Amino acid sequence: MKRIVMVLIASLLVPCLFSPAFGAGDLKVGFILKTMQEERYQKDKADFIAKAKELGAETIFDSCNNNEQDQLAKFENMLSRGAKVIVLQPVNTGTAGAMVKMANREGVRVVGYDSMLVNGPLDLMVMQDSWAVGKLQGEAMLEWIRAKKGKVEGTVALIMGQPGDSNAIAMSSGALEIIKANPGLELVTQQFHEGWAPDRAMATAQNVLTKTKNSVDAFICNNSGMARGVVAALKEQGLDDATKVFVAGSDADLVNIQYVAQGKQAVEIWKKIRPLAERAAETAVLLAKNPDKKVTDIVKPDKTVNNGSVDVPTIVTEVVPITKANLDSTIIAEGFYTKEQVYGK
Repeated sequence: MKRIVMVLIASLLVPCLFSPAFGAGDLKVGFILKTMQEERYQKDKADFIAKAKELGAETIFDSCNNNEQDQLAKFENMLSRGAKVIVLQPVNTGTAGAMVKMANREGVRVVGYDSMLVNGPLDLMVMQDSWAVGKLQGEAMLEWIRAKKGKVEGTVALIMGQPGDSNAIAMSSGALEIIKANPGLELVTQQFHEGWAPDRAMATAQNVLTKTKNSVDAFICNNSGMARGVVAALKEQGLDDATKVFVAGSDADLVNIQYVAQGKQAVEIWKKIRPLAERAAETAVLLAKNPDKKVTDIVKPDKTVNNGSVDVPTIVTEVVPITKANLDSTIIAEGFYTKEQVYGK
C-alpha cells in the first residue's frame, strides 16, 4: 500500500515539474539601450525592469555606449541567454534590421524602443512622436521670438544628434518644418553630432557664435545633453539667459530642467519616460507569453508606420513642453522631479 501511495504522488508531481506554464525566472525578456550617457536612461531601465517583474518576467538588460558592434555582441548574448522577446533601442537605425532578422530566425520577436530602425523588419514599435518633439520646440521658438521682437525674424541653429539616426532626423524635420514655413528665419547652421555628444554640440555653438558675432537668436537641440553643451558655449559669452537667446532641448534631464527654472534655457521637451518604458515592458511580456499569435491580435497599436521596408505596428506615448511657467504644474506635479531637486530648496 505504501509503495502504491508513493507511485501516485510521483505521478501527480511529474506534470507539475514539466508544466509549460512559466515559473519564476523562466520568462525572460531582453532590454538593450544604445547608451546610458544621458541621465534619463537610468529611469528607462528602472521603469522597464519594475514593470516586467510585476508581470512575472525577468529582464536581461544591457547598454552599448553608442557602439554598433558592441550592441550586436550584446544582442547575440541576449539570444543565447534565452530572451523570448528583445526590446531594442538601436545604435544605428540604418543597419539594426540585421539583428531583427537574426532574432526572428530563432523565433524571437523584437520590439523597437524610442528610435525606429529603417529599411528592415520590426515586429512592433514603442516610441514618442519625435517629429512632434521638434515641432513643439519650433512652436515655442516662434512664440519666444514674437514676444521679443514683435514679429518672426531672426537666426536659428539646429543642433542635431547622431548622423543617420531616425530620431534625430524626425525631431529635426519637425523643427525644420516650422523654420521653413517662416521666411523671416535664417538657418545659420544645421549639423549632426556623433554620439549625441555635448562637447561636440558646444564646439558647434562656439563656432556659430564666432561666425555670427554672437548674433544667434535660437538654438534647437535634439536632446538635453547637447542643449547643455550649447548653454556652456553661451555662458562663455555672457549669453546663458533665456531672455537673450532661446535654447530648446529634449529628454528632461534634471540639469536642463534646473536651467529652465533658472532662466538659462527657454524650453525642454519632456518625453514621458515611465509610460514609454512600461508600455514597452507590457508588450514584450505579452508577446513572450503568446509566441504563436499575430502581434496585432495581442497588442492594439496607435498607428502603423512604414519604415522603408515594412509597415510597423506602433504605440505612441506623450511628449510635453516644459517652460518656467508650467514647471510646477507638469513635471513636478506628476512627481518626475521634486521642487527641491528643481529649485534647490
